[in-house]
Amino acid sequence: MQNVLVIGLGKVGSLVATLLSKRFTVTGLDKRKPSKNFDFATLEGDVTDATFIEQTLTNFDAVVSCMPYNLNLPIAKAAHKHGIHYFDLTEDVPTTTAIREMAQTHRGVMAPQCGLAPGLIGIVGADLAKRFTQLRDMELRVGALPRYPNGLLGYSFTWSPAGVINEYINDAEVIHNGERKMVSSLDGLEVINIEGQEFEAFSTSGGLGTMCETYLGQVDTLNYKTIRYPGHAKLMKFLLYELIMKNDRQQIEDILTAAKPPVKEDVVYVYAVVEGWQGNDLAREEFYRAYKPVEIDGVSWRAISWTTAASIAAVVEMVAAGTLPQQGFIKQEDIPFEAFLATENGQFFKD
Repeated sequence: MQNVLVIGLGKVGSLVATLLSKRFTVTGLDKRKPSKNFDFATLEGDVTDATFIEQTLTNFDAVVSCMPYNLNLPIAKAAHKHGIHYFDLTEDVPTTTAIREMAQTHRGVMAPQCGLAPGLIGIVGADLAKRFTQLRDMELRVGALPRYPNGLLGYSFTWSPAGVINEYINDAEVIHNGERKMVSSLDGLEVINIEGQEFEAFSTSGGLGTMCETYLGQVDTLNYKTIRYPGHAKLMKFLLYELIMKNDRQQIEDILTAAKPPVKEDVVYVYAVVEGWQGNDLAREEFYRAYKPVEIDGVSWRAISWTTAASIAAVVEMVAAGTLPQQGFIKQEDIPFEAFLATENGQFFKD
């Protein structure tokens, strides 16, 4: 793997391309000319034009899609046609299912879900699970939040509004009482206290990736919840269901994007807890980190941007180095956390 195409040069994609360009020959693709100069080549083009995407991919060994979930599938199909490695950040279950089917006949790697949740949180959860001889519960939590919230929602859209709304509307997969089932997103509300600050957490779709399949029969409980400031879930339920705005996703995305623009000072909370038996002893293992903005090459990057970008860049590194399989579908929980941290981009997550 040498020539890598990164599609989408937004809040995350531009950093993904920047990080990967330190090791690979990177080209960034966006629908319009970038407003700033990058240290990598750029192309302009319409990613919804299947012919254009197919022709463009002939020049690359791998493609990294940093597009909204609903634009990933055509890119994955073009990568499959050319037999090149494919990576994305999607949380969307139907998209991942379709990509997984393609991976069965793919000459390269197909690795969707390489962000935070799904992505890093699954890698962390699986690493904790390896410390047990018998598992009981796995509870995974991630929140990308403004450090200094205002307003009743206590939120800002530093991440894709389309992705957030998709997570809130689609049902979430869990293992409950040992059974794999679906639950409604925005439900399962719980209170979390982090270093004296009170938060809420609730079910959202896609965060577990393929983990319910992997751990079915091994755990009594497995779930993923999104962390927010108190009151957020109630207000989103009001908007989506009482005002029935779930039927017009574009409208609510436009409203929320205009109302809650990105902030520079954000924080990403990653929390995982696993319980089970270590030999004859019932035990509990935890992982908690609060990631804040960092400076990379003299530029300050939001926490949500660098954590997401570094996660997917680390996986690309691992495939290029042969640390991960060179063909087929890659589950996030199959990625060794120690090897992940040993990559150039994984080192951003070290203490």
